[in-house]
Amino acid sequence: MAIAMNQIVVSPSSYAYRLYQSRRSRSSIASSIRSATTEVTNGRKLYIPPREAHVQVKHSMPPQKLEIFKSLEGWADETLLTYLKPVEKSWQPTDFLPEAESEGFYDQVKELRERCKELPDEYFVVLVGDMITEEALPTYQTMLNTLDGVRDETGASPTPWAVWTRAWTAEENRHGDLLNKYLYLSGRVDMRQIEKTIQYLIGSGMDPKTENNPYLGFIYTSFQERATFISHGNTARLAKDRGDLKLAQICGTIAADEKRHETAYTKIVEKLFEIDADGTILGLADMMKKKISMPAHLMYDGQDDNLFEHFSTVAQRLGVYTAKDYADILEFLVERWNVETLSGLSSEGHKAQDFVCGLPARIRKIEERAQGRAKEAAKNVPFSWIFGREIRA
Repeated sequence: MAIAMNQIVVSPSSYAYRLYQSRRSRSSIASSIRSATTEVTNGRKLYIPPREAHVQVKHSMPPQKLEIFKSLEGWADETLLTYLKPVEKSWQPTDFLPEAESEGFYDQVKELRERCKELPDEYFVVLVGDMITEEALPTYQTMLNTLDGVRDETGASPTPWAVWTRAWTAEENRHGDLLNKYLYLSGRVDMRQIEKTIQYLIGSGMDPKTENNPYLGFIYTSFQERATFISHGNTARLAKDRGDLKLAQICGTIAADEKRHETAYTKIVEKLFEIDADGTILGLADMMKKKISMPAHLMYDGQDDNLFEHFSTVAQRLGVYTAKDYADILEFLVERWNVETLSGLSSEGHKAQDFVCGLPARIRKIEERAQGRAKEAAKNVPFSWIFGREIRA
């Protein structure tokens, strides 16, 4: 194992998977900070991402595990790809937006803006945060293509894993497009600040701590797709409550996509439990010990160093995505994958099983105390996305 100041590089052939799992808590410490732009000798500034994850682990899956994913290509072709929709049968953003070619376009925009007047600033903060998360899609495709054994090796690989990643990306691409256009037409938000945030976020990337390991990667995506399903479903509910039925339809449609994608990713992990229960439960425990980081955790707008934390706090207060949801998702996945009834596990596998099954209750107790402290520490925070107006966070 070679260790550098800002990176841990692990040779996949140098250790056993389980041994590595037990050591990682001492060697993998990822932190997100803002780096200062530095001057180089010719006077030009060197570009450095505003958020960086310093210590990262790579290639934690031993080579013999690769054969599992090779052997699953037939299954992926017959099962996984059925969760994709043909392009000709898919909705497109323009289906939900004012018709630019219509003589009534300006009236339609006016109606949209009138509906948006009924929505509070804090709702727009959450909707913008969700949209920015969707717009950072290039990062998520990049992340999937770091996973050993399933990555798209050429950019147009015909393997079912690569086909899935490209088609999943194409479906997800519509989400950010639609929300971006709707928010632009609403006139309620500072689009330039939002666009800067998107550029910063894509430039920073993400650190999901999946270590090029498809076990960890597909556990992560299973969790995240359910989280986005819940979040978009709740923004749909709030829009409906405020009378914007079109926006409710938009958010609900996106939520339905996320639910379908969630089902696909949970099917992959279900299959891994069937083939390699011990390796999969160790991976699930590993991801939960590290905690599931949100895709946009490196969010930055050029002003607020704690932007993601502030956005998350508003989402928690509005009930869009909460600590309770986090525990509920884990509980849902434990039941979905029959984790409590797994058998034939190693001693380490049994420990991982006990840890995961007991975790939702522990999370709820911890978060109850944390929320009490958070209410005491709440303060007004300006959000550049809404022209610097302040929101309780």
